[in-house]
Amino acid sequence: MSSPAPARTLSDNLLLGATRLASLTWPAAGRIFPERAEYDDNQSLWVSQTADYRPGAPLRENITADLAIIGGGFAGVSTAYHFSRRYPEKRVVLLEAKSLANGASGRNGGLMLNWLASMPDHSPEMTRRVYDMTSAGIRMIQAIIERHNLPVSHRSDGTLTVYTDARRAEAAHAEAEYHQQLGIPSQYLDSAALKQHLDLQGVSGGLLDPDTGQINGAQLVRSLRPVLIEQGVAIYEGTPVLSIREGATITLATPHGEVRAQAIALATNGYTMKLGYFRDAIFPLHSHIFATTALTPEQQAALGWRRYAGYSDDLDRIAYSSLTNEGHIVFGGGSNAAYDYCFRNRTVFPGAPESTAGMMRQIKDTMAGYLPGSEDISIAYRWTGTLGFTLNRNPLMGVRGAHQNVYYAIGFCGHGVTLANVAGQVLTDLYSRDDAHWRGLPIYQTGYVPIPPEPFRWIGYQMYTRLTGRSPRL
Repeated sequence: MSSPAPARTLSDNLLLGATRLASLTWPAAGRIFPERAEYDDNQSLWVSQTADYRPGAPLRENITADLAIIGGGFAGVSTAYHFSRRYPEKRVVLLEAKSLANGASGRNGGLMLNWLASMPDHSPEMTRRVYDMTSAGIRMIQAIIERHNLPVSHRSDGTLTVYTDARRAEAAHAEAEYHQQLGIPSQYLDSAALKQHLDLQGVSGGLLDPDTGQINGAQLVRSLRPVLIEQGVAIYEGTPVLSIREGATITLATPHGEVRAQAIALATNGYTMKLGYFRDAIFPLHSHIFATTALTPEQQAALGWRRYAGYSDDLDRIAYSSLTNEGHIVFGGGSNAAYDYCFRNRTVFPGAPESTAGMMRQIKDTMAGYLPGSEDISIAYRWTGTLGFTLNRNPLMGVRGAHQNVYYAIGFCGHGVTLANVAGQVLTDLYSRDDAHWRGLPIYQTGYVPIPPEPFRWIGYQMYTRLTGRSPRL
């Protein structure tokens, strides 16, 4: 959550060097190991709470647009929302391969967080800028919900980073004091204070971010569809983009129609490389998550969960959890079983949901370690979400192309609930050439560490997780 990234070890540096060398093989490897786009249906708790939603019709004609947005998750819908409000006279088209919120925006753990997954610059100025950016993003999400009276289940009573080691807990105490000096309202809770509200076993203390929370992302994205339509956005679901031909006018080919647009926005996160973009910047990481049956307030209190929207821990194999307004505990992470990378960048985890049963048992054991008494709570939903992951764990937002008309916001590394919604503001400001507010931030127009192609990509992931015993910290 808000904790600084640990210093790189010798094994990290060796793997990073090997990664750079292996990346030189992209021209040959891309031909030897071709990829294909895959999309599966979302089975998450979040989507189950949008039971009345029906996907819109696919594109079945040739059309034109000022801006064509590819991807119907947080980033795509946010871009459509902010762009169409600033430019009501322009034609905006949104293309979604399956249905809105079918991807990571409807499959996450529900935590609505401040900060980035990695903070390379801890100077007072950058610390404050990043906090202000994400805090404003959370307020923006809440303001949109209120402005349009959207039926979105959410809460903002704070989230915690909890520390399983006394020394790291003491460092978090110092971090909270540093934040307070900068005007950032972080609070440190020792184990006794934490126990009163969230009684987690084996925890020495926690860093509270009081204005963060939890949200049903599928409800947010899907309830914005009529708002976007009213603002003039044309939305086509069931419309995968098959190819992109760049130029002063960009041509998007779909199964039953074509879009000719003056500019496009890539809001495709872990699916981006299937369109030929950022193949060496992002890999799709599968995250396995479950949600319990709904617990009564009495059952929640008996477990020791009396307050706060959620938490994550301080371990490399990060565990995270949120509690919905309806009483479902959502839990993910905690072991290498909670994450997978599939050969050739597959964006659909192979096998039926039953194939993840063993993984879910391991993840549930992790939850029981923090919340004794949760062993007998039934799992009501289980799902896998495809994250867009970068090696430096920061998103990529900017513009590229010979005509500077290919905008992108991808690679959110587990912090997409806030950052992907901020992306709509970023891309709209960049299009307007009114982007001074974002310059210098580590999310904006930055480079990236190249990721090698197959087979080095799969081998590297297996080596890192198996030999170091660590999962990527999201």
